[in-house]
Amino acid sequence: MQKYLEAILSGSATSADYAALDLPEKYRGLTVHADEVDLFDGLATAEKDPRRSLHLDDVPTPELGPGEALVAVMASAINYNTVWTSIFEPVSTFGFLARLGRTSPLGARHDLPYHVVGSDLSGVVIRTGAGVHAWKPGDEVVAHCLSVELERPEGHNYTMLDPEQRIWGFETNFGGLAEMALVKTNQLMPKPAHLTWEEAASPGLVNSTAYRQLVSKNGAALKLGDTVLIWGASGGLGSYATQLALAAGATPVCVVSSPDKAAVCRRMGAELVIDRNAEGYRFWKDEHTQDPTEWRRFGSDIRELTGGRDVDVVFEHPGRETFGASVYAAKRGGTIVTCASTSGYMHEYDNRYLWMNLKRIVGSHFANYSEAWAANDLIARGLIHPTLSRTYSLDQAGQAAFDVHRNLHQGKVGVLCLAPGVGLGVRDAVTREHHLEAIMRFRNV
Repeated sequence: MQKYLEAILSGSATSADYAALDLPEKYRGLTVHADEVDLFDGLATAEKDPRRSLHLDDVPTPELGPGEALVAVMASAINYNTVWTSIFEPVSTFGFLARLGRTSPLGARHDLPYHVVGSDLSGVVIRTGAGVHAWKPGDEVVAHCLSVELERPEGHNYTMLDPEQRIWGFETNFGGLAEMALVKTNQLMPKPAHLTWEEAASPGLVNSTAYRQLVSKNGAALKLGDTVLIWGASGGLGSYATQLALAAGATPVCVVSSPDKAAVCRRMGAELVIDRNAEGYRFWKDEHTQDPTEWRRFGSDIRELTGGRDVDVVFEHPGRETFGASVYAAKRGGTIVTCASTSGYMHEYDNRYLWMNLKRIVGSHFANYSEAWAANDLIARGLIHPTLSRTYSLDQAGQAAFDVHRNLHQGKVGVLCLAPGVGLGVRDAVTREHHLEAIMRFRNV
């Protein structure tokens, strides 16, 4: 990969220059191994350590198929799906790869005894497959993580319902935490030219997810004047939801777990913040019983901040721990939109607060290409900024995943792959200078 890195760093290599370089037979990738799926048997989730299960291996370069691209990865980022993969919860991802392997000869490439993980990247296209016209070697790109086949009618009516819809790097192999990645070219988007490689790599999954969940008509369709409750508002997902709410003219009520995280939200421009640990909410009396009096206390605290308003929208992703409180807290006719269940996926809530108050629960899963493109365009225009708190090298990616697993991070955690250091890749210095104050503020979340 050294020749590709030299071409990228030169900034002057042409498409023909990249095409003339031989593909490497192998590259370094962060993997989990199929023969270690029982590694954490008997341990509680919190005790499972991604540093034990994630390996930096030399892996063979995959065959390039039609409609695909190989990308030299300059930087990537840690998402919670990488944590799930690394601790083999709620199921081993090798089941996903096996099912993909049964779909076609090209699908069989993914069914391997190792899984190269990662669902974000920034980098440079180095090869494209047959039938690709919109992208060429040398294009600087970021990638969103929705992989679809679109060979069935359902997907052409609604992309997200394609029966072969998968999350790249989680339900497919050859992900972005590596020196090279295999993607479909309809995952590619232009890299924002004013950002560094590590900044550009960090928003892809979470910014697109938050955009669909909050802004898109397929989610909450947030509008000017709405009040939105955002769980984990300083984190990798919530920090983008907070920015989107502010940019849309809505009022975020940010729920965090420490004074430091509350300060992050205020630096982003949010004024209404609840430190749930300081307030001591205990939504569950025990493992099986929730406490509605705590829901009511939580709702009262929200109204105290908002001047008596209940929230129009609840941005849900913790899941089991908070879902009952979320359903309660939404206003009459309000919307609870959920995209994840990091605290457990068996949700419980009092349905009387839903049906008798005409509330809606909306499921939201990542984003389609149009939504991801729109979310990336907001980044490119400097309306939304990357929230990158720390960047690790690829050989430290296990520690990066550990930090996310233990909630030791703020914003997003980046990983340098081919990039030899931070601060590289800026192509539009004028735009960067214009947005530099905001960029640095969000870089230091």
